[in-house]
Amino acid sequence: MSLIFRLAANRCCVNQILGDSKNGLSFIRPVTLKARSADVPREEGHDERNMKLGRPQSPHLTIYAPQLTSMLSITHRFTGMTLSAYTIALGLTAAASPELIPNAIENLECLQLGELAISALKFTLAFPLTYHFWNGIRHLIWDTGKFLTIREVYATGYLMLSLAVASAIVLSVL
Repeated sequence: MSLIFRLAANRCCVNQILGDSKNGLSFIRPVTLKARSADVPREEGHDERNMKLGRPQSPHLTIYAPQLTSMLSITHRFTGMTLSAYTIALGLTAAASPELIPNAIENLECLQLGELAISALKFTLAFPLTYHFWNGIRHLIWDTGKFLTIREVYATGYLMLSLAVASAIVLSVL
């Protein structure tokens, strides 16, 4: 700051800096500000603003080819929601039902659905659990910074899928 004042003093005389108006030279100039009301921008939506600016709409997922990585991510979220729904449904059923769970299992056995149908039902219930479990393990390994190249992501994706299906099959035949 002192450098600025020194340079100003060298260029101008002291009277100009102090504002000597007798000589007509004044370094300090009076400024008047005129107040006016602020312009309030009109509320417009995202789409309206982009159309006015000539921007194209973002493409939807339907134009992209399905990839293993995106499908595994979507399936992981879906299986998490399915497991939550299982938990809520079983909890509410256990709380509201006058019968105990062994009685419900006995009633299911009385339907005589056959071993294949029971195994298919067990697989349907077990697959979201095994998929979410193995994909969660995969994500935990990623958190350590391992297997993050595209080639390794696809390899671990296929490995996780095979482990999930094999585990669900094992659980469904027990």
